Amino acid sequence: MSLNRRDFLKSSAATFAASIAPLAAHAKTTKAQPHVVVVGAGFGGATCAKYLRMWDPNIKVTLIEPNDKFTSCPMSNWVIGGFQTFDALVKSYDNLPKYGIKMVKDWVTGVDGEKRLVMTKSGKKIAYDRLVLAPGMEWATESVQGWDEAYAAKKVVHSFRAGPDTLLLRKQLEAMPDGGVFLIASPPPPGRCVSGPYERASVAAHYFKQHKPKSKIIMLDGHFDVVSKGPMFKAAWKELYPGMIDHRPNNMVTAFNHKTMVVSSEFEDVKADVVNIIPWQRAPKLCKDAGVRNDALDRWCGIDNITYESTSVPNIHIVGDPVLSNMPKSAHVSNNQAKICAAAIIDLFNGRQPEPVPVIGSTSYSVTSDKTSGAIAVVMRYSPEKKVYERQPTGGANPLHSELDFAYGQSWHDNIWADTLG
Repeated sequence: MSLNRRDFLKSSAATFAASIAPLAAHAKTTKAQPHVVVVGAGFGGATCAKYLRMWDPNIKVTLIEPNDKFTSCPMSNWVIGGFQTFDALVKSYDNLPKYGIKMVKDWVTGVDGEKRLVMTKSGKKIAYDRLVLAPGMEWATESVQGWDEAYAAKKVVHSFRAGPDTLLLRKQLEAMPDGGVFLIASPPPPGRCVSGPYERASVAAHYFKQHKPKSKIIMLDGHFDVVSKGPMFKAAWKELYPGMIDHRPNNMVTAFNHKTMVVSSEFEDVKADVVNIIPWQRAPKLCKDAGVRNDALDRWCGIDNITYESTSVPNIHIVGDPVLSNMPKSAHVSNNQAKICAAAIIDLFNGRQPEPVPVIGSTSYSVTSDKTSGAIAVVMRYSPEKKVYERQPTGGANPLHSELDFAYGQSWHDNIWADTLG
């Protein structure tokens, strides 16, 4: 029996809900109001803080975030393509305190895992029983010679963190002459939102087709192919933007000269008018200083896949982008990881064994124009024997884009923002 995608999404959501159903009763913790500190109020941190309070109101939760408002990376390519305003990405944190979460606007400067203390820029020392780190990631700009100098000169941005750089890249495309070259360079995996650079090429092509039809997009891709939604993107490009997107795989960028606007890869030098280089990524310095960025390459945070507790520092949990895992680094996965982590923390406080076989759903939509998108939806179940999350046979990527997927994608954005922020 085959499932259509709507039925699949319903069944995958039900499977995930069933995996955490025992928490619905709001079991009281055995300790008098244990304290969980959460660092970072993105898709991982805000979700974890919210569900900790929803599922066990006896837990005291402090959420530390330096920004006044939430800014969504999903949908930021729409702004670059010119068919969404930046304001649509910006959401309020006002609903989170309604769950009993204490919001602290501050930068975390350090963590003392032995004393269980979080230190902040303003001089606070906040004690915790358990700590959840959800700080996103940082970009290894030193991997591209000349990147920092070019960024200082406002000649290159990665725009993989939604903010002022999103608008700068849009302005650069608007200023580019018709017949110019827009170069996108993406790193090999793992990294945030693997489909993001291909979506970015699509929205740029959509803009060029309307306003600068002689222009061209060159993609120097560190991947071996269009690895996320590949058949869908290739079909869309052939249909909508024939000859406009030149995808060059296995082509990792190593240097950029902003004075000549020449990008150098392992195999070639390419001159462009607008350059968008996305360096490879890693868990932030905060994770390194806390002792939880602990893999052999000093990039990611090893975790217990059941509890999301660090494999090197007890009582510190990590969710989202910094996690060393075979799971995608995406908003949907971060949101799901946060719920599994919240459930596990509640079980640990109550002396119970956390769910031994967690299930994670991963859904994402990539626009190909201002009316069409392509989608992927999968379910991953943890294998205690193999110690990895295994993709389940049902689900997958749509091979073609459609207006229906565009409508589904709009709803997905609204729903995940609401689920994360209340």
